[in-house]
Parts: sequence; C-alpha cells; structure tokens
Amino acid sequence: MLVALTFGLPTAKADWPDFRGPWGNGHVSAPGDTKPIGLPLQWSETNNIKWKTEIPFRGWSTPVILGSQVWLTTATEAGNDYFALCLDKENGKILFNEKVFHTDNPEPLGNGASMNSYATPSPVIEPGRVYVHFGSAGTACLDTTTGKVIWKRSDLPCRHYRGPSASPVLFENLLILTFDGADLQYTAGLDKQTGTTVWKTNRSVAWNDESVPGPMARDGDLRKSHGTPLIATVVGKPQLLSVGAKAAYGYDPHTGNELWRVEYNDWSSAPRPLFASGLAYIVTGLVKKELWAIKPDGRGNITDTHVAWKLSTHIGKYASPLLVDGLIYTPAEESFVTCVEAATGQVVWTERIGGKYAASPIYADGRLYFFSQDGTTTVLKPGRTLDVLATNKLEAGFMACPAADGKAFFLRTKTHLYRVEITTTEGK
Repeated sequence: MLVALTFGLPTAKADWPDFRGPWGNGHVSAPGDTKPIGLPLQWSETNNIKWKTEIPFRGWSTPVILGSQVWLTTATEAGNDYFALCLDKENGKILFNEKVFHTDNPEPLGNGASMNSYATPSPVIEPGRVYVHFGSAGTACLDTTTGKVIWKRSDLPCRHYRGPSASPVLFENLLILTFDGADLQYTAGLDKQTGTTVWKTNRSVAWNDESVPGPMARDGDLRKSHGTPLIATVVGKPQLLSVGAKAAYGYDPHTGNELWRVEYNDWSSAPRPLFASGLAYIVTGLVKKELWAIKPDGRGNITDTHVAWKLSTHIGKYASPLLVDGLIYTPAEESFVTCVEAATGQVVWTERIGGKYAASPIYADGRLYFFSQDGTTTVLKPGRTLDVLATNKLEAGFMACPAADGKAFFLRTKTHLYRVEITTTEGK
C-alpha cells in the first residue's frame, strides 16, 4: 500500500485542494483507507449527472474544492483577460466570476496551442483563501467568502512560448511557483499572506541550444518544462521534487536551496512526480519520454549514483502517472496504458484502451479512472492484467484533470463542468 507520500498534508480525506487531490498523487482516499466511497462507475450525458454548468472562455485548469465551493480559472482565447470562477458545489451556480488580470499584448501560445490554454495552471485552495496562477500574466490570492483579491503579482517574468502550465503548490507559509520558459527557468517561494518573494532559485543546468540545430533551439523551445512539483518527505524532511528541461531537482522548500539533481537530454516534461517507498518517479520530457526512478537522498549531481531504473516504453507525455499497490500506471497520449512495477521498472503489461490522454488519472473505490481527450472515461481494475470495468462518454473532451469530493466526481470538459454522482442503480 502507498504510504507517506507528502509532507504536511492531511492524513484523512480533505476535499480536493490541488489538481492531484489532497495527497498530490491522484488518490481520492487516504493511504491505507479502503472504505468504499460510493463514486459512480458509469455515467453519460443523461445518466448520473447532478448538474452541468457551461464555463465561459477557455481553460484546462482542474477544479479545486473546499466546503461548499468549487473554484477554477478560465481566460479569453486571445489571452487578454483572466478570470477566477467559483461555483456552488450543490447546484453548479456560478457564485463569483472575478476578472483578475488583463493584458493588452498577451504572449501568443504559438504552435501546439490546442494542447494548452492561457488558464492551464490549476488553483490551490485552503480555508478562506484560493490562489490562482496564470504564469507570467499573474498570480493572485482571493478571499473565498467575497471573491475579492487579497493580493496579486504580475511582475514575475517568463516567456512561456507555448503557454503556462505548472500549477502552484502550497507549503507551510509559502506559495511555490515554477517558471520554466524559453528565456528564464526558476522556482520561487512567495509569502502566501502577502505575495512577497521569500526565495527565488534559478535552474542550475542550462540547455546548450547549439547541440540541437533548428528553429526549436533558436526559439528557446528546448529550455521549457510544464510540470507541477511535489512536496515529499525524504528521510524525515520535506523536499520539493521538480522536473525541468535537461534536469530534475530536489529542493529544500523552506529556502529554495538545491539539494540534488539528475541530468538527461530531454525537455517539456508535463507529468507531476510521484514519491513512494523512498523513490521519486519523474518523466523526463516530451521527446524521449523516459520514466525514471530516483533515490532522492543524495547531494549534488546524482545522475550516475542514485537512478534506480529507467523505462522508455509507452510513457505518457502529458498525463501524470498513478501508483497503486506497488504498480505504476502511465497513460500515453497514443491510447496505450502501461503498467510497471514501481520497485524494479519491469513492465507488467502494455495495452491499448483507446483515446489520447492529457488529463491525469485518479484512483478511487478500488478503480482506475482514465479520462481521454475525446471525452471518454475508461475504468480499469488495478492489477497485473488488463481488466476494463466500464467506459463512459461526455460530449466534449478532457484536458483538465478530474476532481472528486464525497460521492461525486467534478469533471471539467473543454466546455462545461459536471457534477457526476450516482442517481440511478445503473451507475453503481
């Protein structure tokens, strides 16, 4: 059973405060908790839908949930205006629709715009406050009671080139942001009460663009990364596991000091790291797409000493992997799911389940839920053989990751937010 995943997070179920849930790993229940929740197995546009609300403009951010509220972000397709939305969890009514930032000259998304948006980073939420982030366009803290801005920052530079992606992370008194752009690559810790910068750490490994000829190198494309870091407990102390272009890092989240790094020849990683049983699992990037298991207890450059195993077979390049009972499941963009032994890196099975995957899967009620770009959800039973339990379809595709609270899923498609829960006997 997966244990001790993150530092300073709850040991019991606590709504859905971040895009991968209360433990940052896509698990709905606490480690070791096997009590049934009652989430649905089946649904459709006409079955097991409590409410469906159209979301204006465009955004791939995951909804976050606390108490009676659901928060998410959206932005105009041209990137001029950026909004924080709050919905009533019970009926789907939009309570707040706050325009947080405006820019007259947004940075174009460039090629690959269909895989990104100006509102891709997900919010994080805690009692009384929600934090929204739009990359270099701005970061803000809002009062969840009034919907009004408490503080905002729009002075953290980064040329994202293909749009912002990395979501913010809460740690103690800090809001940690990741900027891996075509020009600058750094991580910053802000005082969550005031928004002031507490620490800022530049990536220590720079890409030699001259080693890869062509327009991608010239435009700085090879310097980018898109992943959200993870706070993990390593030998009793918190670490920020963060994946950048050409290297992945372990940082002290209190100070931003680099503790270790591993280096590779890859860039534009999107999946969030995992941590379990003393190993950190990272996806190196968009091209090689290797899954690495790292022992994060070293110091300095540990590439040659602390990499436990590597795998390059059908690794998901957008969706984050999911780890359940010693097995990692990675959904690839090209319709494959691969099951891997977490301890050894040995492939258990690789099967096509259909679809392409950008949204990260979640684990709930003993089931694996995979959400495809065409709106199909495939539900699998975890284990050493492929066992499909159900398939479900909604009208528009999934780019945002799913959220869960109580007995309900909150699923954001390209056009709507749904509350999905059992309303008929067929959906159990």
